Amino acid sequence: MAEVIWGLATSHVPSIGAAMDGGKTQDPYWKPLFDGYRPAREWMAERTPDVALVIYNDHANALDLDVVPTFAIGTAETYRVADEGFGPRPVPDVAGAPELSLHLLESLVDDGFDMTALQSLDVDHGCTVPLSVYCPDPGEQWPCAVVPLLVNVIQYPQPTAARCYALGEAIGRALRAYPPDVTVAIFGTGGMSHQLAGARAGFINPEFDRMFLREIETDPEHLAGLSRADYVREAGSEGFELVMWLIMRGALSQQVHRVHDTYHVPASNTAAALALFDNRPSPS
Repeated sequence: MAEVIWGLATSHVPSIGAAMDGGKTQDPYWKPLFDGYRPAREWMAERTPDVALVIYNDHANALDLDVVPTFAIGTAETYRVADEGFGPRPVPDVAGAPELSLHLLESLVDDGFDMTALQSLDVDHGCTVPLSVYCPDPGEQWPCAVVPLLVNVIQYPQPTAARCYALGEAIGRALRAYPPDVTVAIFGTGGMSHQLAGARAGFINPEFDRMFLREIETDPEHLAGLSRADYVREAGSEGFELVMWLIMRGALSQQVHRVHDTYHVPASNTAAALALFDNRPSPS
């Protein structure tokens, strides 16, 4: 059966990808962030999954804001890199894993989640930046196939944190029921605290962020119990993206081993972080 070997929570700030693409990772502004990634990258490079399930939100690049599914999953063979206004990022297109996508789609619908199936999808920075955080030099192709799972964290009413955590638990059950022997990594993306517009533009809350970084490992149920208003108040309107970390965490085992984490402020007016968890019973 499928085995989830690790989970990665990471910010998907678009300028992180731009810094990599432009060769600026050692500039004074960016160096602390990328130095913080190094231990996680080294560990993940030795544990390449067959498939990565990347949980992210589209930023009005592939999906029109007139039609915003709560949860959607890509089922395609290939996902092109989106042009977000400055041309596509110079990274490979993303290979899909349609058989696993269809298994997850059926299992999640049967488990009570009304999923939207995306048979064609261009993936934006929400997907490609986390892949670059994982693998900075993919060459001609990424090291694993990808199942993209999209979450509405932009347009009200977004799914609650509790619903997202429950979706993660359902994903974990679905993967354990998938017969082929494949290894899977789960990416939860977005966050941490930030607000890009309005009276609180530039808002960052390190105290909340550090609490979240602790409890995503030790007490995700507490984080799942926070309301939409709690997240917006404590993490900013865009900080609500943290519910996608809860989907990742729900898909892992109850007991996980924290491999590495890092926290950096700011990355383009955003609190950026990474947390990596080994999902295997004995840390490897």
